[in-house]
Amino acid sequence: MSRRRHRALPGFGLALGWTVTWLSLIVLLPLATLAWKSASLGPERFWELASSPRALASYRLTFGAALAAAAVNLVLGTIVAWVLVRYRFPGRWLLDALVDIPFALPTAVSGLALTAVLAPTGWIGEPLRDLGITVVFTPVGIAIALIFIGLPFVVRTVQPVLADLEPEIEEAAAVLGASRWQTVVRVLAPTLAPAAITGFALAFARAIGEYGSVVFISGNRPMQTEITPLLIMTRLENYDYAGATALGLVMLVVSFGMLLVINLLQGWSRRRQVAT
Repeated sequence: MSRRRHRALPGFGLALGWTVTWLSLIVLLPLATLAWKSASLGPERFWELASSPRALASYRLTFGAALAAAAVNLVLGTIVAWVLVRYRFPGRWLLDALVDIPFALPTAVSGLALTAVLAPTGWIGEPLRDLGITVVFTPVGIAIALIFIGLPFVVRTVQPVLADLEPEIEEAAAVLGASRWQTVVRVLAPTLAPAAITGFALAFARAIGEYGSVVFISGNRPMQTEITPLLIMTRLENYDYAGATALGLVMLVVSFGMLLVINLLQGWSRRRQVAT
């Protein structure tokens, strides 16, 4: 006679029902409303609003800056996670805590702080000004703000994997004659790839929809430093709900498509890791 297994959570049917209901109220219903509102515009009107020169310029800046920031965070975040896991030094606990500041700090406050520091009269902006480099009110400043808010996602996803990876594996590779580069490429990279891709995806998704930390440092100049979330807010402030809805749907579709591709890459990386 088989013994019945007891679980802390209720049965599959009840748990699935609560899950679907909660996701429908919190996620699916608002997204469906956005799609329904966009459909009421008609194909021609929707295309006109979504493909205007100002909208296209905001798309290029938004996704370009988000991609650049996520790529930088992929490298820097992995290095920071490596230092926090592999080394012991005075003040390590403080550095570990500083990583989470973008999570706790309001995005508007971080935007103000970055603007003050990188302005031509700021601590960092003044030396850069003497070198002829301008950061605020440029795409470079936007990318820096997105790097700031996205770094913790990579660090916190890679750090647990590194903590579970025994240092003896690297020592064994060195004993077998592998160079440092071969150890990184053939031993560490396959193990860290799924977590690194996850951190990249989270940083990229956060950067695409970021508003608070960018609104001050960007300057919101149309066709130059205006990201799509800022343009959506501008349309809403001007009571152009149709234009804001069209832009919102474009952002939703593109973001979902990119996250789907990244999730497929994650699955491929895991299968490859199991196969090797």
